[in-house]
Amino acid sequence: MGKYFGTDGFRGEINVDLGAEEAFKIGRFLGWYYGQDPKEPEKCRIVIGKDPRRSSYMLEDALCSGLVTSGADVYLLHVTTTPSVSYMVRADDFDCGIMISASHNPYYDNGIKIVNGNGEKLEESVIEKIEAYIDNPVDLPKATRENIGQAISYDAGRNRYIGYLISLATHSFKGKKIALDCSNGSASAIAKSVFDALGAQTHVINADPDGTNINRDCGSTHIEKLCWYVTQNSCDLGFAFDGDADRCIAVDEHGEVVDGDKILFICGKYMKEKGQLYNTTVVTTIMSNFGLYKAFDREGISYEKTAVGDKYVYENMQRNGNCLGGEQSGHIIFSKHANTGDGIVTALKIMEVIMSKKLPLSKLADEIHKYPQVLKNVPVESKDAVINNEAVAAAVRNIESRLGDCGRILLRPSGTEPVIRIMVEADTEETCRECVKAVYDTMKDEGLVR
Repeated sequence: MGKYFGTDGFRGEINVDLGAEEAFKIGRFLGWYYGQDPKEPEKCRIVIGKDPRRSSYMLEDALCSGLVTSGADVYLLHVTTTPSVSYMVRADDFDCGIMISASHNPYYDNGIKIVNGNGEKLEESVIEKIEAYIDNPVDLPKATRENIGQAISYDAGRNRYIGYLISLATHSFKGKKIALDCSNGSASAIAKSVFDALGAQTHVINADPDGTNINRDCGSTHIEKLCWYVTQNSCDLGFAFDGDADRCIAVDEHGEVVDGDKILFICGKYMKEKGQLYNTTVVTTIMSNFGLYKAFDREGISYEKTAVGDKYVYENMQRNGNCLGGEQSGHIIFSKHANTGDGIVTALKIMEVIMSKKLPLSKLADEIHKYPQVLKNVPVESKDAVINNEAVAAAVRNIESRLGDCGRILLRPSGTEPVIRIMVEADTEETCRECVKAVYDTMKDEGLVR
């Protein structure tokens, strides 16, 4: 990770960590960089999307100003999803794409995600150049006269993406009562149109963004709201997205959560049966549950483990020719359809399994038995100080010795927040909580907790 860009872009609190000044510089550099050798047509073309946070409009204006100053033409998708930006870069041959979003973070944070001309996360070599320019803005040439770029409204691009999503469905959803939690975010502008077009009886909650309510007690990070809604309204199932809709968590007809691990199993098993699972392998991260691997072993499915982050999952998939991968958080990549996680695509693929097998989601999810898992996010002043603290390391070793082959502990820094994540899996939830508490108490005693 770089100085400003983490595993998922440049993210932080607005006007504290990230503001209009940084956005303008990023725009200036990208407009100049891609203007050196643009794709056809000759002028550099860059597409921008945003989530509905209040600050997204400020960042959009600043990015546009920098880009057109450097001579790039900017195409504005307006409020849309992160995967739609990746899709439109590839579909319309843009030089690169920019998404303004802090994903599942609270409204007062925001971020800038950049994808290259293939719709993939930007190369580290280019990120390093952007960061160097932010810290030391050299005198880049400015476009003049007819070479100054222009900003162009591009709602048609978002509509094309909606059409693409609809085209992926292999069955009608007629007769299915489906709830969608749009997290007061990007999915609010897209998800209902897709499910309505496919014949579902669509019930939507949290689709009224006001600039400050994104992710607030809703969406994939507050799944309990959708669980309640599904049972109270006798829905067949529900899908919850995060702020920029690159994640999806499902809820079955009984209100039980079907997370990313269960989604990987359901889709992986189905794809193997259909001869669609290349290399008979699913790519996971180190956060995936023991139970997932036991279920994969039973079904004859191989698996890879990467560091946490969809970036690392995708890199593994690309390097090894794998077609399905993802995270427990619901960030699932179907490489045949997208180069990044796409929450709505994930929902459509789950529906494909349900409609094809004529089984409820609960029946499909029951085939995987997950170990109890407790995850605690601990705000800290310095992630490095925690990782390098000997008392904390000793506490972790003690837990590892206690759990043996019947569980595991994982201590890792977040790639996007000033947080250390403590995760324990064991035979019982009580054991998990005891182990997490032991490590947390050590961190607190060492003065590392914020």
